[in-house]
Amino acid sequence: MTLGSGGSSVVVPRNFRLLEELERGEKGIGDGTVSYGMDDGDDIYMRSWTGTIIGPHNTVHEGRIYQLKLFCDKDYPEKPPSVRFHSRINMTCVNHETGVVEPKKFGLLANWQREYTMEDILTQLKKEMAAPHNRKLVQPPEEKKEGLEDTYAVAIVVCKLRHNRYKLLSAMTSSTARSVVFCAN
Repeated sequence: MTLGSGGSSVVVPRNFRLLEELERGEKGIGDGTVSYGMDDGDDIYMRSWTGTIIGPHNTVHEGRIYQLKLFCDKDYPEKPPSVRFHSRINMTCVNHETGVVEPKKFGLLANWQREYTMEDILTQLKKEMAAPHNRKLVQPPEEKKEGLEDTYAVAIVVCKLRHNRYKLLSAMTSSTARSVVFCAN
């Protein structure tokens, strides 16, 4: 992020930028189908993040919850974070073996600009899921939890906040595939 008026500009330092992103991620994004937060609140370098995307409606991704890992190296936001799906997914921009989002195949990472954010990455990945070339691709089977029937299973997305506090960002039943957003502190 760059601030300034006229011909002058001030570049916001990396950690301030990441604190802004953390605050935005804690508040929840849009309709609650995309969220992110830090993996470890004690990580002073703010490198490791977890993102969640609830699959878009009217696609093979509908009703699925995808977990991603984002790693912001010391060069972030000058260079994009590395992005890897923790959940199994079949998309044209994702390596099927490793789950890594391949920068050359994902325009936002290929054409990275300092102003882009982790939120931009997650929302663009969700749009990519709904794109004609991805919306009907056969997906790997979902991992089933023992003891739960699929039609009644409830998935809960929790974002870890600083000082080991947790906040429920969204919940969804797989039978209805509707998300409910809770934004309580």
